Amino acid sequence: MDVGIGVIGAGVMGSDHARTLTDFTKGATLVAISDVDPDRAAAVGTTTQAKRVHPNGLALIEDPHVNAILIASPDSTHEELVLACLSAGKPVLCEKPLAPTTDGCLRIVAAEIATGKRLVQVGFMRRFDSGYIAMRSALRSGRFGVPLLMHCIHRNAIAPPWFDSGMLISNSAVHEIDVARWLLDDEFVSVTVFKCAAPSSGDLVDPQFIVLESRQGVLVDIEVFVNARYGYDVRAELVCEAGTVTLAPQPAVRLRCSGQETSGFADDWRAHFGAAYKTQLKSWVDSIRSGVPFGASAWDGYAATATAGACIEALRSSNTTAIQLQPRPEFYGPMR
Repeated sequence: MDVGIGVIGAGVMGSDHARTLTDFTKGATLVAISDVDPDRAAAVGTTTQAKRVHPNGLALIEDPHVNAILIASPDSTHEELVLACLSAGKPVLCEKPLAPTTDGCLRIVAAEIATGKRLVQVGFMRRFDSGYIAMRSALRSGRFGVPLLMHCIHRNAIAPPWFDSGMLISNSAVHEIDVARWLLDDEFVSVTVFKCAAPSSGDLVDPQFIVLESRQGVLVDIEVFVNARYGYDVRAELVCEAGTVTLAPQPAVRLRCSGQETSGFADDWRAHFGAAYKTQLKSWVDSIRSGVPFGASAWDGYAATATAGACIEALRSSNTTAIQLQPRPEFYGPMR
């Protein structure tokens, strides 16, 4: 039987996930939607044929027709909702962050361990992008030797007006933090953040240049620039002792007209990583059906939040900041 999915949050991400579950995800049926705006929830329910619309996320979690939950509601609601999913014994895919604070993440980790089952996946979709998967495979082949450096670029065309300087890290660069941890199979021990704000940025420190050092001595730099104006642009390169591994540019389409050759950029992350989002949802549903966990775990969610928090502290202090993580519980095993 199909897994009955409920989606909490009918905004940009929630509505996209709802359509992907309905149109592209075999083995799953979208059965319920909830949102603080009942009209928005009803509209998504109508377009996706999800017949059950709930007034809030907790009511959706309690719905006996819902077997698993996807959380795409505001960040501040994540901890309460994930804990409710664990209490109900239902698998949950939570958009990042797992919780806004490290303490909140650790409460979720403790609650999941108490269930004795891996029920939580965090929505770090880059782990399902074909380019990053190929980079990880190349590194693990041993052909390139040990990694020495990783260069990352994360640029958006324009940031929302409510973005603050810390959100360049917690909302944007956190994706590089997670995918670098996953590629290198390593944690970070220190970070320095350099401020290089454009004159037009006002009070927003944008762009920022983040330099992380891993336990194995790999240096990872992240340029994050959320008002780059020209489009959404993500790049990555691993520099190893015997060669380099570079993420292929996207998209591949090039245009020739009037004596010029040009290529375009995606408007935002949803278009750029559209295939990765589809693969992530398919993998999540498959893991529910098989009972074999996959993707970013609750522990990965904690490590990303804790590392991002240290980056924000380094930004504020202008000093190199130590990153101190709790010991990884055996319950979570190796990164997958």
